[in-house]
Amino acid sequence: MEKQLNVHFIVHEYFEGPGALLTWVNGNNYKASYSRVYLQEPLPHDAQDIDVLVVLGGPQSPATTTTECRHFNKEHETHFIKQCIDANKAVIGVCLGAQLIGEALGAAFANSPHREVGYYPIHLTPEGRNNAKLTHFSTQEIVGHWHNDMPGLTTKSKVLATSQGCPRQIVEYSPLVYGFQCHLEFTHETLAPLIENAITDITQANVDDYVQQPEQIMAHEHQSMNHLITRFMDKLVEAYQRTNKRLER
Repeated sequence: MEKQLNVHFIVHEYFEGPGALLTWVNGNNYKASYSRVYLQEPLPHDAQDIDVLVVLGGPQSPATTTTECRHFNKEHETHFIKQCIDANKAVIGVCLGAQLIGEALGAAFANSPHREVGYYPIHLTPEGRNNAKLTHFSTQEIVGHWHNDMPGLTTKSKVLATSQGCPRQIVEYSPLVYGFQCHLEFTHETLAPLIENAITDITQANVDDYVQQPEQIMAHEHQSMNHLITRFMDKLVEAYQRTNKRLER
């Protein structure tokens, strides 16, 4: 009998959950496992039983120390991310998770030119339009955002999408490793606690920031971008399975 695919989530805060990514896991009858680090749950000892690693966002940055946030340990997370990458697992990072993937590969994160909170368009680059995992994307898509920083770039990485506020929205580090600075997994259910925990940041945003108010954010539909990320995940899993079958020969 074929092994059930295991998707492991690293969750940094209760208010930044997997959203549509968990719906995708359940809809495909995959197994979901978790390292909820805000509850002091440990990272797996190794990557052996994981097929897909999803590193979610959080208010931290890769520069956040354990003194500043006791449950966030960048060194532990980047070490495990690199283990998964070296083991040919499929790896996707969202927001902070994307930045941690870059850090795991030796590419330091950077401050984004602009802060983005809300729903704004991303634009596929020529490399993005030619990427097989993004063929279901239009050249421009309205997606969720909630960030101040952006992932670092390695010599082999490719920027697949940009926005007016941030030049690194989707990054391919390898055919199995991707960073999404944007949030295509947002749902109304996941946004409500996020807004509640960041209301001061929203209301005190600078005038040049790309920041929408809570009522604008909650009024926006999310199904279209949820479809984009779940179809992307289908293609990522297909690539992972092809790669590992080839390696097993």
